[in-house]
Amino acid sequence: MATTSKDFILPDLGEGLTEAEIVNWLVAVGDTVVVDQPIIEVESAKSIVELPCPFAGVVEKLHAAAGDTIHSGQPIITVEVAGEAASADEAADGTRAANADREVGSQRQVREGRFGRRKDATTPPVTGVAATASSPSPKLREDSPSGAGVSPVVSQVVSPLVRKLAHEHGFAANTVVGTGNGGLVVRADVERVIAERANAPADASAHGSVLAGIPTADGDIRIPITGVRKIVAERMSASRRDVPEATIWLDVDATELLDAKEQLQKSTGERWSLNALLARFVVAGLKQWPILNSSVDMAAGEIVQHSAINLGIAAQTARGLMVPVIHGADAMTTTDLRDSLTSLVETAKTGNFQNERLRGGTFTLNNYGGFGMDGSAPIINQPEVAMLGVGRILARAWVVDGQIVVRKIVVLSMVFDHRVCDGDVPSEFMGFITRCIENPIALLGEL
Repeated sequence: MATTSKDFILPDLGEGLTEAEIVNWLVAVGDTVVVDQPIIEVESAKSIVELPCPFAGVVEKLHAAAGDTIHSGQPIITVEVAGEAASADEAADGTRAANADREVGSQRQVREGRFGRRKDATTPPVTGVAATASSPSPKLREDSPSGAGVSPVVSQVVSPLVRKLAHEHGFAANTVVGTGNGGLVVRADVERVIAERANAPADASAHGSVLAGIPTADGDIRIPITGVRKIVAERMSASRRDVPEATIWLDVDATELLDAKEQLQKSTGERWSLNALLARFVVAGLKQWPILNSSVDMAAGEIVQHSAINLGIAAQTARGLMVPVIHGADAMTTTDLRDSLTSLVETAKTGNFQNERLRGGTFTLNNYGGFGMDGSAPIINQPEVAMLGVGRILARAWVVDGQIVVRKIVVLSMVFDHRVCDGDVPSEFMGFITRCIENPIALLGEL
């Protein structure tokens, strides 16, 4: 029966993401695959996902190896398709490609031992640092030290998540003895070390910060800028370079807001966060000053004022700084907003947000008070045009009716794009948020 070789092209990852790093191959050359079978795990700047194969047949070629960076539009695998299957595939190419794109945002199941190589794999083991499909057996970089108490052997670590997990617990993953095929360090190896360190007597070294990277001969550590850190660096640099931003700030008495939160919890018997109430105020304010819920289309020479309010919440996650989005916040009740924020906080523990949850934001709320900071001059999260920052709440001396009293004070800061509006609009918006915080019941008159 006649066969046809078909290439699977890396689909569009959305949100301007054009590249991804291969975490692990789930198939090898010579394997038989079926339609929609997961064949590869890739990490974009936003998530790790499995990609399904749009063809049924035999794997003919893998175009890259674990650790390589691949780009949208680049072939990643070639499948030898039988004649009948090839005909069927020709008729369904569009559907399969669409399914593959959808799977990018929906598939993220992590399986035990997923980073191990198949025993029948014909591709050699690779290191994940500048590896290619034809890489020889792993070896140390030439600038790796071999003395001064540093082991000359560096373990293989393919998964960025495994590296990050180790880093978060104070050691480098490539110093762990791997139990995967070819000595590969898998998640279970790192978790074992974490458990051993947790049960061991505390000492100074247990709390040290050892960044995951490659040590150099002079003792420095070189850390590749990849994944979330790479996209953060690119977007923040673009924001500083392209946006004429301005920042305003204000000290606000949050005593009544704290009291309102306590009363709300007592009356409902449910937990409420300050962020939920602040989100309610922000949405109400954006409805009154919708120009702040915009983006700038420089190519068209237009300001795009968005009809829906998609509220971004800046969050420090296990994978770094991310801004998950509450879509359609303008149509939500305060309870809906609270529940969406609760879900967001839970997911932030792992950082495994679906791609749809990380795109389409129109305004960002950034509460950096949790880091113990009073104030900040935040960087605009492009393509948005404004961001509200909230600092920590402290007891401070405050003048009320001519008397010095102790009140709970918070610093609000707002950054805005001067191409979109002048200072009057964000000042009015901040004044509204201030009134809501100082007298929450006043919001009822604004709704």
